[in-house]
Amino acid sequence: MTHALLRRTVLALSLAALALGAQAQADAKKNLVIGGTAGSNIDQLKLGIVPLLEKRGYKVKLVEFNDYVQPNLALAQGSLDANFFQHLVYLKKFAADQKLDLVELVQGPIAPLGAYSTKRKSLAEAKEGDRVTLPNDPSNLARALVLLEQNGLVTLKGGIDPIRATEKDIEQNPKKLKFIPLEAAQLPRSLGDTEYAIINGNFAISSGLKLTEAVALEKTPDHYLNVVAVKRADKDAAWARDLVEVYRSKEFKAVVDSRFAGYAKPGFLQ
Repeated sequence: MTHALLRRTVLALSLAALALGAQAQADAKKNLVIGGTAGSNIDQLKLGIVPLLEKRGYKVKLVEFNDYVQPNLALAQGSLDANFFQHLVYLKKFAADQKLDLVELVQGPIAPLGAYSTKRKSLAEAKEGDRVTLPNDPSNLARALVLLEQNGLVTLKGGIDPIRATEKDIEQNPKKLKFIPLEAAQLPRSLGDTEYAIINGNFAISSGLKLTEAVALEKTPDHYLNVVAVKRADKDAAWARDLVEVYRSKEFKAVVDSRFAGYAKPGFLQ
């Protein structure tokens, strides 16, 4: 064997050993850092997921966020192993826009988007010129417009993709409602200043609102269920497989049924 061939062989074996070592290290990982947004999402992790992971020998640190941007950036940068706060539509758009290699791991429950009001008892009581605050990120803005359409306050143009609808896609707005997009976390604070606020469930709950207080709740389709997100490279790691099993477990279903009644859920938790 020539010296050049010997060097290439040694290099190849070394690289293979490094790869195996990295895989073994990933499979042996027992310390996890998981992010979630304030309210129902972090509560699900605290009450349902962390105890079950701890039974499997994991030590879990939770990091709470108050916006929909930082959890994915932290995940991509490696300060989180996983996060749980967003639906798949948002994850795909955010990852594409920011060029992040993040993927869905498993679905979980979500507190439904709802319309809240301190001035009206229902959406049917809407008056001409009423002000409506709603999420300013594209995927949840579309979701809010669909909720308004479901309740007969607006009509969206025919043929549009409902998960990409914007204010420009409103064909009819007979009450001449005035829409005010805000960062999702700020929506509960707008209740006193507007007739309606359409609020993501987790931020409604974290602000002290109850789902039963909403004047209308969305009929949540599967693509708006929350997902656990991870880096693509971690999707098949042993800890990621354990995380999937925990979400799909009877024990987690029992926690959801007892502590998160009224939440939209994936089929395996029904």
